[in-house]
Amino acid sequence: MNKTIKFTAAAAMIGLLAFAAAGCGGGDKKTAAAKDTLKFGVTNFADSLEPTDNYFGWIVMRYGLGECLVKFDKKMNSTPWIAESWQVSDDKLTWTFKINDKATFSNGNKVTAEAVKKSIERTFEKAARARAMFEYDSISADGQTLTIKTNKPVATLPGMLGDPLFIVVDTSVTDRDYAKQGPICTGPYVVKEYSKAKAVMDANPNYWDGAVPFKHVEIPSIDDPNTRAMALQSGEIDMAINIAPGDMALFNNKDKYHISSIASLRDVLARMNSSEGKPMHDKRVREALLSALDRETYCKVLLKDTFTTGGPLMPPSVDYGFDQLKDPNTYNVERAKKLLEEAGWKDTDGDGIVDKDGKNLEMDFIFYSGRAELPLFAEATQADAKKVGIKINLKNVDYNVLDGIGVRGEYDLLISNILTLQAGDPEVFINQYWKTNVNGNNPQNGSGYSNPAYDALSDRLAVEFDPAKRRELVIEMQKIILDDAATIIFGYPQTNMISNTSITDAEILPCDYYWLTKDIKPAQK
Repeated sequence: MNKTIKFTAAAAMIGLLAFAAAGCGGGDKKTAAAKDTLKFGVTNFADSLEPTDNYFGWIVMRYGLGECLVKFDKKMNSTPWIAESWQVSDDKLTWTFKINDKATFSNGNKVTAEAVKKSIERTFEKAARARAMFEYDSISADGQTLTIKTNKPVATLPGMLGDPLFIVVDTSVTDRDYAKQGPICTGPYVVKEYSKAKAVMDANPNYWDGAVPFKHVEIPSIDDPNTRAMALQSGEIDMAINIAPGDMALFNNKDKYHISSIASLRDVLARMNSSEGKPMHDKRVREALLSALDRETYCKVLLKDTFTTGGPLMPPSVDYGFDQLKDPNTYNVERAKKLLEEAGWKDTDGDGIVDKDGKNLEMDFIFYSGRAELPLFAEATQADAKKVGIKINLKNVDYNVLDGIGVRGEYDLLISNILTLQAGDPEVFINQYWKTNVNGNNPQNGSGYSNPAYDALSDRLAVEFDPAKRRELVIEMQKIILDDAATIIFGYPQTNMISNTSITDAEILPCDYYWLTKDIKPAQK
């Protein structure tokens, strides 16, 4: 490995030893959880609780504030939540949802079909992402029956309505600051105070779905994963999300901690800007960069084998052809150099960077540091790309600006950790960065990538209800992305939630919309 990667690995080891020393005996201290209070250390990207802004609805749901019509089980099946049942008409255009008669908002108002209708309409008015997911012809309400008619068949509509973008809110409340107070929702907790740095919640006095385990919840934002580990060791918090791979061994004492870890449904990927005028508009440059990256070493060594090496769009944890799809751009430094030369990029001035028409081959790599693996992948990319003569400029940004950067295409490479089954199905994910953006119909694709064959398969997927046929379409779409060298899939992570033994049932689920739930409760003494 080069000096940059060695330094990163060495720094991580030094940090690990320091945290281990600092944490010695920490498990013997009085833990943070009082009988009625839970403290939960998280990484938080949201400076607002407006669910239609950016992806901030994820925080509203992760903090136990909001709920949707449906939720996803451990196998990512859509199951009842605020809607107790649903069905689709024979022509596949009309969906009927039965709203649970027991459901109430935190202010005591009943959740009726009319309330859900107005909530969905609000989401469509405010969020372009909703309109990119599906279009409706009409929505009507009759008592507890909600009817949605679509312009064309939408095979995964219930799952789409399980996205936190569609959290059900009480729109009859018009004098509330959603950003600071959050919307009136149906979850087990309500906002007392909120800032990006810390959230304080109380139990929802009108919760409709069982007892609320804690009277109070404090959620400090601890973006550095090593610091989260220290806070959990010292007893400052009772549970934490996504402890870094290098710190996992600190919590192996089963008498003090519970580790919940699973193979996730996520990719860590970098979007590649292939717009005209950008270096990666040339497919050979994209292929060269991919071939220059030793992704297997990143996953096995830098991240201590807690990642599976990247390849296709869909991770091996789901059955979408992972084993049958072959990546044509695996690690091969000599191939990378040859591809750059074929594309006209040569080091004419001996500075180690290839150039063309008097201009060096430089790329801006945008990342955020809220997840421990992202800076590691970015630094490793910078180091390996340099070996073949590509200069990578690293730019660390706040997550809040990441979405806008992606939509506007203000990057060469943009890395993020993405949930692949956002609606319990790959369709939303597999479209958002790669289906052609025509007149703003797919705003998340700011990369300029476009392939008519891919778009045609996407159109077929949208109206296909048969699971086996949907699977084959997704596999075909993944093959096109691999063959086009359209993105960098660095790897597929494990995900974890670690708690001390003062609480029980803190389990990480495949769909990480759900962190703080009604099921997490104080341990019995």
